[in-house]
Amino acid sequence: MRNGKVLLLAVIAGACAVGLGSIAGAEPLKIRQGWGVITTVSPMIFSDPAILPHYGKSYVVEPTHFAGSSPELTALATGEIDMITVAYSTLPIAVQNAHLDDLRVVADGFQDGANGYLSQPYLVRNDGDIKAIADMKGKIFGINVIGGALDIAGRAMLKRSGLNASKDYTIVEGPLPALGAMLLQKKVDLIPSAPPFLYDPKLQAGAHILFTMKDAMGPSQLIMLAARASFLEKHRTALDDFFEDLVRGTRWLENPANHEKAVELAARFGKISPSQIESYFLTKKDMYRDPDCMPNIAALQRNIDMQRELGFLKTDFNVRKYVDLSFVQRAVARLAKK
Repeated sequence: MRNGKVLLLAVIAGACAVGLGSIAGAEPLKIRQGWGVITTVSPMIFSDPAILPHYGKSYVVEPTHFAGSSPELTALATGEIDMITVAYSTLPIAVQNAHLDDLRVVADGFQDGANGYLSQPYLVRNDGDIKAIADMKGKIFGINVIGGALDIAGRAMLKRSGLNASKDYTIVEGPLPALGAMLLQKKVDLIPSAPPFLYDPKLQAGAHILFTMKDAMGPSQLIMLAARASFLEKHRTALDDFFEDLVRGTRWLENPANHEKAVELAARFGKISPSQIESYFLTKKDMYRDPDCMPNIAALQRNIDMQRELGFLKTDFNVRKYVDLSFVQRAVARLAKK
C-alpha cells in the first residue's frame, strides 16, 4: 500500500512538472493590432520592447496599418486582426450595422480638446469670403470620410447656424493629407485638418481657423482601442500584461524627459522624419492621451448622441454596454504596487 502511494505521488509530481513545463514553454500571445495614425500610441510603443518588461514573454504585438477605422473594423469582423483603433463614429455602426454585439472599448486612444490640448480645427482660406459660419451657405465642405468623426462635428457646427448638408452646402470627399491643397486651390471652401497635415507651412500661411471640433461638440473621445469580448476573455492573463505595458509605455512617452526619444520612436515606427513631428508631437499642440489609458465615456456618449441627432444612426446607443475598462483598471492597480 505504501509503495502504491509513493507511485501515485510520483505520477502526480511528474504530471505537474510536465504541465508547468508546457506553460513555461508556451509561445507568447500574438496580438494582431490595427492602427491608422501614430497619434494613437498603441501599437507604436510596442516597437520598443526595452521599456516594456512583459513584451516577448507573455505577448507580442503584430501591427497592421489601415487607412481608417472602417477597414480596421472589417478586418476585425473577419478575424484578420484582434484589436483595433476605432473612432466614436464607427463604434455604434459596428454594433448596429455590422452586428458586432461583442465589441468592447478597452482603452483610450486619444481625445480632442481635452485639458488644454489641441482641438482639431476647421479651416477657411485667408483670401476667401467666409468670415462666419453662416457664410458657408452655397459653399463646399471638404471632408475625408462622409459619416466620419470630422464630418459629424463639422455638420453639427454648421447646423447650429441653420445650415444643413445637401440643402445649404455641398460635401465632397478627399484624402485627409490632400484636403489642405484642395482648400488652397479653391476646390473646397472649408476643411478639417489634423497633425501633421495641419502644420504644413503652406496651409498655415494661407488659411485660418473658423471653428474647432471642441466648439462643435465639447471635448471628444475621438479614438479608442477595441476588441471582441471573446478574445478578451480567452486571453485575459496575457492581456493583463499587455495593458500594464500599455499604461507604462504611455506614461513613458508623456514624460517630458523622454521627449526626444519618444519622437524618434514615433518617427521610426511611422517611417517619417523626426522633423515632421517634433514641433507638436506629445505637446499641447497634439491630441490628449490619458496617462492611465482611460477613455472619457461621458464624452463618448455625447459624441454618439450627436451622431444620432444628425441621422447617421437608426436608434439610440448606450455606450456603457460596450465598454470593458477592467483591463486598464487592473493595469493601473498593478503599477501602483511597483
